[in-house]
Amino acid sequence: MLTLNRWKSGTAALMALSVTVGTVAPLLTAAPSFAQTTFSDVSSNYWAADFIQQLSQRGVIAGFPDGSFRPEEAVTRAQFAAMVNKAFQKAQQRSPISFTDVPSNYWASSAIQQAYTIGFLSGYPGNRFEPNQAIPRQQVLVSLANGLEYTASGNTESILQYFNDASNIASYARSPIAAATEKQIVVNYPNVKFLNPTATATRAQVAAFIYQALVSSNQASAINSPYVVALGSITPTPVSVTIPQGTAIPVKYDKAEKILVTKDETAPLTLTVSQNVVTQEGSVVIPAGSQVVGQLKPATGGSQFIAQKLVLPGGQEYQLNASSEVITKTETVKKGTSTGAIIQNTVLGAGAAAAVSAVTGDRAIATEEVLGGAGIGALIGLFFGRNSVDLIAIDPDTDLQMTINQNLLVSVR
Repeated sequence: MLTLNRWKSGTAALMALSVTVGTVAPLLTAAPSFAQTTFSDVSSNYWAADFIQQLSQRGVIAGFPDGSFRPEEAVTRAQFAAMVNKAFQKAQQRSPISFTDVPSNYWASSAIQQAYTIGFLSGYPGNRFEPNQAIPRQQVLVSLANGLEYTASGNTESILQYFNDASNIASYARSPIAAATEKQIVVNYPNVKFLNPTATATRAQVAAFIYQALVSSNQASAINSPYVVALGSITPTPVSVTIPQGTAIPVKYDKAEKILVTKDETAPLTLTVSQNVVTQEGSVVIPAGSQVVGQLKPATGGSQFIAQKLVLPGGQEYQLNASSEVITKTETVKKGTSTGAIIQNTVLGAGAAAAVSAVTGDRAIATEEVLGGAGIGALIGLFFGRNSVDLIAIDPDTDLQMTINQNLLVSVR
């Protein structure tokens, strides 16, 4: 994450139980104080990083011996049972039963019995538990709602209308998921309007669900995430926060490794915020994944990115006055140079594309390789007869980082 005016060294931690080679045994942390809280495959701007970190600090989840968390890996019903028991302390609600497919020496046998007796999980017909079955997202939400004894206060179908794919929710899951939605347990990435109820729950998703369940039962503090589903009636009142002039905005550009423009051209460009920008108190004011819309424009001695608009993942838009440093590095294109070598992993401004075409004689540069995608033919005449041309060479990963030039007022929840 990025704090206002400086990087925030928030560690990315994660959840679930790891599986050692050749077994299904989980790696459990002996105590929260010694829990691993950083993982090699969970960056600080990963959408579920905060949920994972908080649960790992509590000793609810752990990583693998190689230091990874494997956030996109599926969670089994047995693994989920073990996580639930680590997260929640609850009195026994019903007598234990013997599942035919869970032998007494199975690594999660006691965890499965405990999760059953406290009401978080049930079995299938024929006294089967299916411990190695990958658990669907809707089962996780049903388990948490039932285990915490939540019921929807509003009309189930009205609540579920929030989701664009509500018709895919199984009949048994509709009422519990409505309750979980009211309690803000549901976390949908990357689009809050899609529940994907039948999809297999990943380790990152389960971490987010369990943490939100702890928040709903007043056992944890809320995390500010744009992916937590909050119905209108329970959405917190927005709070205005001023992001001060001079705040850095870390950005990335995934479409190419290099951008080429002429020193005189203006080219449209949209960048993606690569890490959360947060207040000193930890509130996310610009979430990772937000878009910065602007232009590359001529500047003294080179080119400069000038931001015009900030678009948050939820669709909120703000006028943005921000800019990068002036980029002056150049790359010379000479007559006889292979166009393929120039444009590999590169996008060009229309002017740069025209210059390359004129100098190399190659008129086949595709519009998808050009920012703006138009006007190349009309510009070629400007470079006709040249044997070489100097273009501004921009490395998106380093050259386009920007700072805010004027205080920006945004709303956070």
